[in-house]
Amino acid sequence: MPQGLLSGAYWLWYSFRMSKGALIFWGLIVIIIVLGLSAAFFVKTGPGNLDSFTQCLKDKGAIFYGAFWCPHCQRTKALFGNSAKLLPYVECSTPDGKSQLQECKDKEIKTYPTWIFTDGSILTGERTLQELAEKTACVLPQS
Repeated sequence: MPQGLLSGAYWLWYSFRMSKGALIFWGLIVIIIVLGLSAAFFVKTGPGNLDSFTQCLKDKGAIFYGAFWCPHCQRTKALFGNSAKLLPYVECSTPDGKSQLQECKDKEIKTYPTWIFTDGSILTGERTLQELAEKTACVLPQS
């Protein structure tokens, strides 16, 4: 057998043997990542304990105006947990975060977050769930 072929076969065998441990390691890493992403997906898409309350806000005509870059808006959404996906939310910021969309200009939204209600009243800044419940007569679920 030619020397080059023998050394090539040895190198292939040695590489396979040495990479077996690396293959197992990276395989486990991929499995952990897939399981983590799957768990995150199922946790976030599950029903929230404020779904009925959030739906009531929407049904009562309350509208939440905010901006993706606004920390107060992010905390307001966080109050709703998994139910935030049901919020009657209007994004006011342009994608670059430098301007305001026309709908929010028309409504004269000057600060975030801003809640506007069907009676024409407005609440600005971070508000508690209790304040929103009182304003809309929506019932908060028992904790």
